[in-house]
Amino acid sequence: MTDARQWKNLITAISTLIDEASFNFDENGLKLRAMDPSHVAMVDFEWPKVMFQEYVCDEPTKLCVNIGEMLKLLRRVGGDESVELALDPKGARLNMILKSRYTRTFGMATLEPSTEEVPTPKVAFKASARLTTELLKNALDDAQAVSDHIIFDISAEKLLIRATGDVGNVVIDVEKGTEELLSLEAKESSRATFSLSYLSQMVKASANLSDILSLELSTDMPIRLNFELPQSGRLQYYLAPRIESLS
Repeated sequence: MTDARQWKNLITAISTLIDEASFNFDENGLKLRAMDPSHVAMVDFEWPKVMFQEYVCDEPTKLCVNIGEMLKLLRRVGGDESVELALDPKGARLNMILKSRYTRTFGMATLEPSTEEVPTPKVAFKASARLTTELLKNALDDAQAVSDHIIFDISAEKLLIRATGDVGNVVIDVEKGTEELLSLEAKESSRATFSLSYLSQMVKASANLSDILSLELSTDMPIRLNFELPQSGRLQYYLAPRIESLS
């Protein structure tokens, strides 16, 4: 059992990349790692058992559900409700039990889980910035006014975010020591270009979960966004770079 609104926000964040989610439950909590259909982006999610008011898992279990259908049911969530997830003994049905002053139970069919295991990308990140989610969200909104892609450039002195399109360009220059830039590290200056549509969906969907994120990259390599969750929870996105580079 856990907070229903928080669970809804987590499922919303996952839904930005995938339509079907295969959750792995064990004695420590639940995990999910999945690629989007185009294999351009990946979500890596972990929700430890300490985040639940009550957690029981007698044996490792894989549960696959349609994320869109789950979100339809979670739209009925109220602000003061908790949610209990209960799998029937045959594993063919998942019950979501919403509890407040009274109890509501929504049942949904489960799907055949995928047997494919998605490995963690092996990327040696050369630079990182820890910043407020609001700063990145605003920067992406600014960039979308002129382009469909964005450049991140991290050096030891600053985080530079740029976008250029047919109608103009935008430059967001965030120097080390700025209040919204909590830390900045660069073993070497790193620069890469990414799709704005993917990044905007990730950040917008995760903004209700975390006020702080870390952005890690190396030149022309995938980026990792790590949204800070409580109690060792994990919500990370990986996104492959665009081949094009802007001057």
